[in-house]
Amino acid sequence: MPKKSQPKRKPAALPTHVPVSSSRPVEPFDRAKHVCKNDAFVELVKDAIRFFNGTPVHLLPPLEKFNGTGIYALYYTGQAKPYGKYAELNRLAYDFPIYIGKAVPKGWRQSRTVHTEEVKASELFSRLSQHAASIRKVESLAIEDFSCRFMIFEGASSDMIGTLEAAVIKWKRPIWNSFLDGFGNHDPGKGRYEQARSEWDVIHPGRSWAEKCKGKTRIRDTILKGIETFLSKVGEISSQPMDPSGGAAFE
Repeated sequence: MPKKSQPKRKPAALPTHVPVSSSRPVEPFDRAKHVCKNDAFVELVKDAIRFFNGTPVHLLPPLEKFNGTGIYALYYTGQAKPYGKYAELNRLAYDFPIYIGKAVPKGWRQSRTVHTEEVKASELFSRLSQHAASIRKVESLAIEDFSCRFMIFEGASSDMIGTLEAAVIKWKRPIWNSFLDGFGNHDPGKGRYEQARSEWDVIHPGRSWAEKCKGKTRIRDTILKGIETFLSKVGEISSQPMDPSGGAAFE
């Protein structure tokens, strides 16, 4: 005999309110009790950024492979349009990065990283090498015009990598972070090429995998006008700490 079809069960209705036990009173909401203020933490971030700004500058990628994870900055000193202003600003000192990034230990996002000095990770060097490879594929840019500095985090201090990266980007506002997005992207892989090319790839064609992306992007001339407007504010003496000038927030 054919089995009788079972009637579909209706999903249980979600409660419209959260029951409150009389033995566990809920106090009125006070936002001030949820705000964390820690001047010591702010100073710790400032000290780390001062150290970062004093690290040596190397070719991109560095000539010698090294172990470590951390944050890094890329500097441009060439004359290619539209970035010639960076060459002028970085003529005496490397103060105006074109890109800020991080290289975290494997398992960092899932909190699976073991903080031991014996773990020899080379993610930072690998990330810099990947960026160099991307630049070499672009006809409008020359790898010889790029330099880098980096800061290595060891042990439990690697938990600060994301915080420091965000702080330096917020302070320096490099154009490849704050306006022209996509430089740090990877090949999305087979079956994912319906997405749009990044605006970085629109301005700097050359990465073969980016050419496969078929999604709609802003037209090149519109992006270039935006770059011009953004760069017009870089290095302004009268700029505020949040303007893309380097500011003076951490001096």
